[in-house]
Amino acid sequence: MEWNSFGVIGGDQRQIALAESIAADGYTVYACGFDKAAELKGVRAAELRDLALVCDTIVLPLPVTRDGQHLNTPLGSELIPLDEEFAQLMRNRRVFGGMMDRLYQTSELWQEIDTRDYFAREELAVRNAALTAEGSIEIAMKEYPGAIGKSRCLVAGFGRIGKALAHMLRGLGAKVSVSARRPEDFAWIEVYGYEPVHTGSICQKEQYDIIFNTIPARVFTRRVLSAIPTDTILIDLASAPGGVDTEAAEKLGIHVIPALSLPGKAAPKAAGEVIKGTIYNMMEE
Repeated sequence: MEWNSFGVIGGDQRQIALAESIAADGYTVYACGFDKAAELKGVRAAELRDLALVCDTIVLPLPVTRDGQHLNTPLGSELIPLDEEFAQLMRNRRVFGGMMDRLYQTSELWQEIDTRDYFAREELAVRNAALTAEGSIEIAMKEYPGAIGKSRCLVAGFGRIGKALAHMLRGLGAKVSVSARRPEDFAWIEVYGYEPVHTGSICQKEQYDIIFNTIPARVFTRRVLSAIPTDTILIDLASAPGGVDTEAAEKLGIHVIPALSLPGKAAPKAAGEVIKGTIYNMMEE
């Protein structure tokens, strides 16, 4: 086994950027599950078993699995089953991955393996929120015929993404309203100078040019959507199944843009750097 060697198995363009960046830092990096992609700079291609034999640190994708049975390998031509054999290969290694819960259900051996979930880290969540906000504004700029700086925007939800998004929109000159439910959120919304809106009465009084939904619950029901003008752009950033009744929106003629996993799509290199930095922090600790 090579000490301070990394094995990157599966994932999308984020993991490619991660592998190349770690290699640029002077570490030996092996990769598996990227045969559909161009050659990775400074990274050695390897078969899964060979990679596991030589690497002391393994990096799995985000999410590790989408179906609970195979590794998430959108850039690989062969499926990698998550079974006893895969878990056995990971023994005596440090294994990092994103959203690991479904992986643990594939073998009892994972109870004996040193695993760490980088997606659970706050620094990754905050930086991913900023990348998501940037990506959603890019979508808005392409879809909205006017200038963002003169638009009326509603940010539904005041979590990490909502905070980053409202800040960026105001920096562009937009008139920003933010919806929330908790009194402490209203206090911060007012301190930052945004227009506060109660989520329970969203879109009842004001009209907006662009709405960004970050709430992972069905907030934009038929009743709410019926009060929204048909030229409003609604960008849904909430995780599946989203926060918009898409069937009702279609019937009402409202343009809804689902925008999941924006860091990986809009800024894969930056997202890969975020994952790398988080893994480095976890290793130092």
